[in-house]
Amino acid sequence: MDERLPLAALLALAMTGFICIITETLPAGLLPQIAPGLGVSTSLAGQTVTAYALGSLLAAIPLTIATQGWRRRSVLLLTIIGFLVFNSITALSSNYWLTLVARFFAGVSAGLAWSLLAGYARRMVPVRQQGKALAVAMAGTPIALSLGVPLGTWLGTVIGWRSAFFVISALTLGLIAWVITKVPDYPGQASHERTPLHKVFTTPGVRPVLGVVIAWMLAHNILYTYVAPFVAQAGLATHVDVVLLIFGLAALVAIWIAGRLVDHYLRTTVLASLAIFAFVSLLFVWMASSPTAIYAGTALWGLTFGGAATLLQTALADTAGKSADVALSMNVVAWNSAIAGGGLVGGVLLDAWGAASFPPVLVLLLSVGLVIAGSARSHGFRPGPRQTEDH
Repeated sequence: MDERLPLAALLALAMTGFICIITETLPAGLLPQIAPGLGVSTSLAGQTVTAYALGSLLAAIPLTIATQGWRRRSVLLLTIIGFLVFNSITALSSNYWLTLVARFFAGVSAGLAWSLLAGYARRMVPVRQQGKALAVAMAGTPIALSLGVPLGTWLGTVIGWRSAFFVISALTLGLIAWVITKVPDYPGQASHERTPLHKVFTTPGVRPVLGVVIAWMLAHNILYTYVAPFVAQAGLATHVDVVLLIFGLAALVAIWIAGRLVDHYLRTTVLASLAIFAFVSLLFVWMASSPTAIYAGTALWGLTFGGAATLLQTALADTAGKSADVALSMNVVAWNSAIAGGGLVGGVLLDAWGAASFPPVLVLLLSVGLVIAGSARSHGFRPGPRQTEDH
């Protein structure tokens, strides 16, 4: 029987992920409030998501490499303090460019955090428990989506979007104390143990996993960043919080499913998730004006997304082996390139052809992801149980 997971420590990592995700995605549900608050258009307000993603993708690899030798808990606390400072600035700023700078540096904090969390979680447990430990540590993602973002959207519409960012800062203060008291510390990696960046990138299987990350997350973020104008087509402009809640609750169910399946059916689960999201996108090509189709499609979309972080980071960490932290920093770059791309591409599509142009683009991107994942059978997305030293 498995030993008990160190839940208090893993849940502190999950809370860090919660802060990362809610900081990243909160503007998506509040674009109609943020735009007039900063005196800009909706598509320019959408670039507050893009700025955050750019900070993450530019900082992840150099900061991960620069801090490889540092004590792990010190690095984790540094990222959390970054969130406290830059979310507070976002809450106070009335200047669009200052807000973008604060969002950029909040993204820098996130880039370092995401490079750290998966490896930190895997380090706390034996190899046979790594899939489950990572699922717990990644649980902050769907919880932020299911509870945090809709609650923040509701709060923003009732008493102003700035208050939502102040709430995040308050949560961050509590997290600092939690990490200090409950999360074990580990030494950094000695210089002779580090693999050069280019060798990690050329490890068989690493590039296919990163390719799937980009295709899948670009499709997701085009839709998620501009979910408000998309669901407005079905007359749901005043029900964005409900749509996000449905998405997040489905994603919360998916994190549990992923925790059950990741160690034995990783490849099958990835392929099924991509295929179902592609089907939903195809459904939206013809039925985006139907509230019922939007609600049902959003639930399926959430089910395909909730386990994505667990599945893709497990595949990448297994493939990279001892170089997992550096490979996961590349994952941060790929993931956040897709978030930035979602903000930019979605903004262009929205301004040029309207929200109805989203679904065909999603179908194309997800088809590319399916082809890459399907062909990465030998390395990256292997069939059968994960190959670990305990098997």
